[in-house]
Amino acid sequence: MTEAVKKGERLSGARREELAKELAEAYQSGRSIRQLAAETGRSYGAVHRLLVDHGVTLRGRGGARRAKVT
Repeated sequence: MTEAVKKGERLSGARREELAKELAEAYQSGRSIRQLAAETGRSYGAVHRLLVDHGVTLRGRGGARRAKVT
């Protein structure tokens, strides 16, 4: 993956697109947004925004589902 981006550093242009593409590939191969955030030094929200802006369909939240009470 691209070298870690310094905390608070703005991403723009080609560098933002490159990071978004790499994050999209990693996310689609099964990595979580939290894992990607930790690896890149970006916040959860920043990684989420990059993925959405890049057109990635996000997975649903995990965990057990409760049965409906009728």
